[in-house]
Amino acid sequence: MTIIEPHIHMYSRTTDDYQRMYAAGIRVCVEPSFWLGANRRHAGTFFDYFSLILDFETVRAERFGIDHYACVSMNPKESEDHGLAKEVIDGMEEYLKHPRCVAVGEIGFNNISKGEEYAFERQLHIANERKMPVIVHLPHLNKVKGVEKTIDIIKNEGIPENLVVIDHNTEECMSFARETGCFTGMTVYPISKLTPRRVSNLVREFGSDRMIINGSADWGISDPLSLVKVVDFMKNDGHDEKTVESILFDNPNYFYSSSPKWNPKTDFVPMDPNQFQR
Repeated sequence: MTIIEPHIHMYSRTTDDYQRMYAAGIRVCVEPSFWLGANRRHAGTFFDYFSLILDFETVRAERFGIDHYACVSMNPKESEDHGLAKEVIDGMEEYLKHPRCVAVGEIGFNNISKGEEYAFERQLHIANERKMPVIVHLPHLNKVKGVEKTIDIIKNEGIPENLVVIDHNTEECMSFARETGCFTGMTVYPISKLTPRRVSNLVREFGSDRMIINGSADWGISDPLSLVKVVDFMKNDGHDEKTVESILFDNPNYFYSSSPKWNPKTDFVPMDPNQFQR
């Protein structure tokens, strides 16, 4: 099966991970902007990071047979510094225009604070003006409060809900997200977040329409092959091929196709490692 990994932080992964992903059937990936492990103090460090995931990471992925896209944003974890958030958001325009930038994200809540709300609302408005897809990050804690506030902000902005994926849903908040017209994301981690079994149960309860599954692999204990394990589990758990293909390829492909820059290629051939140059 050909798989789209719709949310993964390859900045924190090795070339071995790309090789394993390709061998397992992952042919396209999308990298949202995220926290690098320490809060950045200067807007320029964000802009350098945007350039890295839009330019270098795309080239690195292609060498291993994977078509790489990225998303640009001021992430919620670093948006408490109002002055820095304003400077970064004011300077995102050129990166949003980049041919590999297919969405605004991740934006949303971490601590559900006023600073995060400012950054969320401004970036959602920018996405709406540019008619760009949006990846919304639900907080790790207080998910019901987070999803309710998230939905209020999405509705107040008036952005078409089919342009939004509300990500990192769990059992406690999925019913709220499913009441909207947004896509609903689930993240599979080996320890935290969801397991393949929990994903399978949620798809069985809420259906596969507008469902998107991701591995979101980053610095922590995570797995760039999480989606492959979801495929195997769901098939063994009684889901038919069409359902599995819809959440692992069709739905993310449809969601990102709202961007005119989205033109995923699944026929890249990995380069001979002897041909690599720095």
